[in-house]
Amino acid sequence: MKIAVCIKQVVTREWGLRVDEQKTWIRDADASFELNEPDAYALEEALRLKEKQGGEVVVCCAGPARATQVIREALARGADRAVHIEADSLASGDAGTVAAALAAAVREEAFDLVLTGLQSDDQGFAQVGVVLAETLGIPHATIIMEVQVVEGGLRVKRELEGGWFQWVSLPLPALLTIQSGINQLRYATLKGIMAAKKKEIRKVAPSGDGARMQEILALYVPEKGKTSQMIGGSPTDAAKGLVTKLRDEARVIQ
Repeated sequence: MKIAVCIKQVVTREWGLRVDEQKTWIRDADASFELNEPDAYALEEALRLKEKQGGEVVVCCAGPARATQVIREALARGADRAVHIEADSLASGDAGTVAAALAAAVREEAFDLVLTGLQSDDQGFAQVGVVLAETLGIPHATIIMEVQVVEGGLRVKRELEGGWFQWVSLPLPALLTIQSGINQLRYATLKGIMAAKKKEIRKVAPSGDGARMQEILALYVPEKGKTSQMIGGSPTDAAKGLVTKLRDEARVIQ
């Protein structure tokens, strides 16, 4: 089974985010970066499928040159090779732009299965996977918690709301967006780190004009403030007034 895993480099969650001068993205010139956590679970699931079914795991990353950091990490964990669609503009690209860049690289490889993380830790829109599936014209399923290879395709378990799950069958080739927690992550060994240095990273330029489908007009850090309100009257009236404010204004109860 030939599996593609789409990964993304994101700013570490411990980093103090600051808005850039144009107020359309963050100041990431001096930030620290890591592998997007949901993508790490997608990579682990691909490696487990390879161990059971045989085949090849190829990581695909659309991002600037610095994204080589997470590509090498994925190779050290066990991926066989990588494709890097390299462009600085992809660091803040919207779902349509990133999906279009990935689609060109994925389409020419003719993968049996494409895995992505459910969403990214930075923008969190959960759209790249489904847009990529639509662009490739292949079936997809989202929020996957279990993957079974069966005759004629896959049987997958989707997480729904309220503790419910749904089993879905779909043919190959297909795309799945993987939920965090589907498995136990492995980490790179010293042997894996040394081997990653010799593995292929094929760099390609993004195809198309790179036009954005979504424009960020402004980013800002929410202002923090404290206000106090005194609720007078008898204890009964004060309790009723408090419940009203919590329900109608703060909306923390129903």
